[in-house]
Amino acid sequence: MLKEKDYHLHDPTWCPGCGLFGVFASLKKAAVSLKIKPEDMVVVTGIGCHGRLNNYFKANGFHALHGRALPVATGAKLANSHLSVITVSGDGDAYSIGLSHFIHAVRRNIDLTYIVVNNMIYALTLGQTSPTSQVGFVSISTPLGSKEFPLDGPRMAFVSGGTFIARGFSGAPKQLSRLIEQGLQHKGFALIDVLSPCITHNKINTYDWYKENTYNINQKKGHDPKRRDLAWKALNGGDTFALGLLYQEERPSYNELVLPGKKSLVQSRTTVDRKEWDRILQKFE
Repeated sequence: MLKEKDYHLHDPTWCPGCGLFGVFASLKKAAVSLKIKPEDMVVVTGIGCHGRLNNYFKANGFHALHGRALPVATGAKLANSHLSVITVSGDGDAYSIGLSHFIHAVRRNIDLTYIVVNNMIYALTLGQTSPTSQVGFVSISTPLGSKEFPLDGPRMAFVSGGTFIARGFSGAPKQLSRLIEQGLQHKGFALIDVLSPCITHNKINTYDWYKENTYNINQKKGHDPKRRDLAWKALNGGDTFALGLLYQEERPSYNELVLPGKKSLVQSRTTVDRKEWDRILQKFE
């Protein structure tokens, strides 16, 4: 029986109270629930505070260049489709430098789960305004307040043909872990935008602020994630954010279309020649 400790490599060194602790806990809970072995999982991260997740979560990991996590994850999934591939980005990594990769991965319906840790700020580089920061947000890069309107990742995914669109909150790990489970079970591209406070640099969008400005859409009577009209309504809810599974549809994934009748580009599990691997690594020392 797998337990959460089986996925715990090291204790995180994020700022105490960081929303990433909730993401870390939820990811472990989802992996245990689905009984995914660490060796059968790949976690690809981008640049940002979230990128240290590979140091803490026990699984195959790849720390990609800024905004380039999705191309790496796509290659991993096509090469070995038996793997459960999870990509983790921040709002800047996903919706700024990685925006084009995001939109095309959505429309292609790549079979992977994309967790975007959205703290509405560039946290790693000391708090600049990000693509999801609110109008008027004061930061070291916008001392007079941001004059730009924010992007909305789930809304962009919807209009780009997304087949699984959800929004979670790092302060509600039980719901978040369930959303990650559903995303991993979905055959296609699963976006989970996670509202996640940066307690060090963002003093506006706090845990209390999110609790006051969010609601659980799946507890709302009449909501059906299979209906596009209701999903679009939930995505345009004004000043509040709908949490939960917003939209889901079944459509062939990119993997099924480009590899018909095959499970992956690699038809059998490969073994690593440790001596050759060590020899190659010595060149970079």
